[in-house]
Amino acid sequence: MFARFRRKRINPVLRDLLQETHLSVNDFIYPLFARSGTGIKDEVASMPGVYQMSIDEIVKECETLKALGIKSIILFGIPDVKDSVGSDAMCEHGIMAETVRAVKTAHPDMFVVTDLCFCEYTDHGHCGVIDPVLETVDNDITLDNLAKQAVVHAKAGVDMIAPSGMMDGMIQAIRGGLDAAGFENLPVMSYSSKFASAYYGPFRDVAESSPGKGDRKSYQMNPANRNEAIAESVADEAEGADILMVKPALAYMDIIRDVRNNTTLPLAIYNVSGEYSMLKMAARAGVIDYDAVMMETLLGFKRAGADIIITYHAKEAAEILGN
Repeated sequence: MFARFRRKRINPVLRDLLQETHLSVNDFIYPLFARSGTGIKDEVASMPGVYQMSIDEIVKECETLKALGIKSIILFGIPDVKDSVGSDAMCEHGIMAETVRAVKTAHPDMFVVTDLCFCEYTDHGHCGVIDPVLETVDNDITLDNLAKQAVVHAKAGVDMIAPSGMMDGMIQAIRGGLDAAGFENLPVMSYSSKFASAYYGPFRDVAESSPGKGDRKSYQMNPANRNEAIAESVADEAEGADILMVKPALAYMDIIRDVRNNTTLPLAIYNVSGEYSMLKMAARAGVIDYDAVMMETLLGFKRAGADIIITYHAKEAAEILGN
């Protein structure tokens, strides 16, 4: 009389038949970091297995990804010259535009997403133009620049734009800029609930994007605020976002589920650098079964409600799923 649950778990075939949540290589977007030069593939000490790459190396990496079944990448750019407004991000010959063109020329079947922000491109490391009086990002000037940046990426051939700066009204501004330039069919995946998190540290190493002064708490979200996170995503949906996102993921499973319950839009999560590096360092210390913990973590994101997983684990997970 007490075997009601266990009798469905004893046979492994039945366990597989009854599994509720599934991972697929089609769930993954893999991040890549581009810089100028040739033959550059420099591993980042805080993120084992993650590299800054020249464009030619990124083109080669796409061959490896496709062989594993990974069909989508998200690009971040590291310019040679940074200034107060992030001019390289709005230049048709900037690092991002050049990378998009190269990848789409060599791999037209690769789905290319671009991170749309200014933190990697500004000399102060913030996500837009600084208001000298308030000493924080000027929201409205940055909106105009985001629209310009989006059009540059669109003209380069990108398949989807992913704005991450957390400016109020950014989706409306970007959508308006894209539509006016004739890119009505280009989708926008918004970093709609992005928190001012301590989990971003290793990313700032690889992207060279740490703020030179202050922090990003005046525009990224307070990690304590659940209702605000829901409201942010709902607002971006109303402005015209095609896909929403929660970032980070591991400490925000409740937010993923909350957003999932409040929208019918596809939902992405970003399995961020700190989450990735913690597993890598724990594996080096010999305290976890790395592959098992990695796959359990990724499955947890899907169970919480994610449709898309942006993750540095994508290649390793694809190898496991392919076996």
